[in-house]
Amino acid sequence: MANTPANGLRAVQCASISNLKANASALRQSLARRRWLFLAAAILLSPVVIAQNTPQVTGIAPPSGKVNDTATVSGTNLDKPGVSAVFLSDDKNDYKATVVEQSSEKIVIKIPQVKAGDYNVSIQEGDKLFIKPVKFRVEE
Repeated sequence: MANTPANGLRAVQCASISNLKANASALRQSLARRRWLFLAAAILLSPVVIAQNTPQVTGIAPPSGKVNDTATVSGTNLDKPGVSAVFLSDDKNDYKATVVEQSSEKIVIKIPQVKAGDYNVSIQEGDKLFIKPVKFRVEE
């Protein structure tokens, strides 16, 4: 019978332990990369998910009119309770328009008593007022 030297056994055991350590280290690195990828994806995609139900104003027709005329604000997610009011806003004040009709794609408003000039269309969501980059000209 041949005896295996003790030194040879230790070399095999050390190689196996170092392979296990290397594999464990590679697995930890792989899991860490996956966690970071998941976190990055969640951060980048969260505004998209949140914005899906946010009211968006895309235009107003006609783009000008007189006091007491009606105009149609178009966009998405404009229905109640998302949008509770529509305003015409200048640099100093916000003038509440009367809502005549409201659906998810449009809001028909009556132009409030304001001076002639250019106004931004603003929408109220809850207790917040958002001035949109959509202009309306009030004529005399």
